[in-house]
Amino acid sequence: MTRSPHAAWSLDTLERLDGRTALITGSTGGLGFEVACGLAQRGAFIILSGRNLEKGRAALNRLYERVPSVQGRFEVLDLASLASVAKFTTALRDRGQPIHLLANNAGIMAPASRLTTKDGFELQFGTNHLGHFALTGRLLPLLAAGNATVMTVASLAALKGELPFGDLNARHQYSPMARYRQSKLSNLLFAAELNRRAHKAPWPIHSRAAHPGWAASNIVANNGELDTAGNPISRWGRRIARNFAGPVFHALGQTVEEGAWPLLYALASPEARDGEYYGPQGKAERTGVPGEAIWPDLAKDHHLAARLWSVSEEMTGVKYGLM
Repeated sequence: MTRSPHAAWSLDTLERLDGRTALITGSTGGLGFEVACGLAQRGAFIILSGRNLEKGRAALNRLYERVPSVQGRFEVLDLASLASVAKFTTALRDRGQPIHLLANNAGIMAPASRLTTKDGFELQFGTNHLGHFALTGRLLPLLAAGNATVMTVASLAALKGELPFGDLNARHQYSPMARYRQSKLSNLLFAAELNRRAHKAPWPIHSRAAHPGWAASNIVANNGELDTAGNPISRWGRRIARNFAGPVFHALGQTVEEGAWPLLYALASPEARDGEYYGPQGKAERTGVPGEAIWPDLAKDHHLAARLWSVSEEMTGVKYGLM
């Protein structure tokens, strides 16, 4: 992963991260694990997180194999549960360890039927957006202490995203991909609004966004394979997972290692800027080396972002502040 076959881009162009702590959500596999490996290679202390303790321990062992010099640990975090987010963040705040890099990466994609989080939110919106909104807000003092960079993972799907404020939880109408697009547009609006509020407050944090292009990640196979009751998703959902791992997608897309490049760029490139959005630079931003990505028009709407922020505060009960 250190050297790009496409152009003269490598992890060596990123800042050294010795003495810095990086927290990556959804990092027991896929993009999150590759981001963890990349940051570890640059010297960061790594906090892996995910819902499953057994998978977490296995991921930590794989991280040690990939980067023998790494220092890190695994912590249980279920972004589909506000109680889990609160428990996780309380434990981190009790440790008092500043966080220098936060990768809001975990995600669930397109379960065939409407599923809900532990708190009754539609699963994709609740996990992909609300979970990360609550996590970042509760960690704000530690992020400020670390002058942290917060990178939120969006998707090309955000280009067609909409925010139906009258039905954000899809109680009246559910479409798997429409609700995934909604959650990814929300991720972009959150990253942009966090940047504006950080500069206005001011909070010493740096908010950016990134997307992986067409990367053959395991977002469906690993993150959406079970509903919150532990039941398998439908055959339709499993078919999406196979498509993401199939030969056609591989031919048109890129590897998960390559998909992690824009995420790493946003987190640790000396050229990355606050409030910007990064992705692959190839055709339609599907593949290639990292650079600036195209913002969907709705993601540039300040009023829409402020409204989403207010609604997210009400839904999660999390208010941002340094106290």
